[in-house]
Amino acid sequence: MPAKKAGRQAVKRAQRNRSARTETRTIVGRANRSLAAGDADTARPAVMSAVRILDRAVRKGLLHKNNVARRKSRMMAKLVRLEQSIAEA
Repeated sequence: MPAKKAGRQAVKRAQRNRSARTETRTIVGRANRSLAAGDADTARPAVMSAVRILDRAVRKGLLHKNNVARRKSRMMAKLVRLEQSIAEA
């Protein structure tokens, strides 16, 4: 009996995690595309949104905190470089 219940719980968790993982990937991808496009006006809000979503993924246990820290650091560095290049131009 306990194995059956654990199986049901695993299915529920997998569905919940799938939707959260999909949302995380979508928003992070949108932020990366906006950074690659070179438009700082759309990149900043997209990156900030991605940072919030990544932090939420850590709280839910979807991603490891060091993995998220590395992703956020790289995204923010790209954003800073983009804003500096626009300011210099």
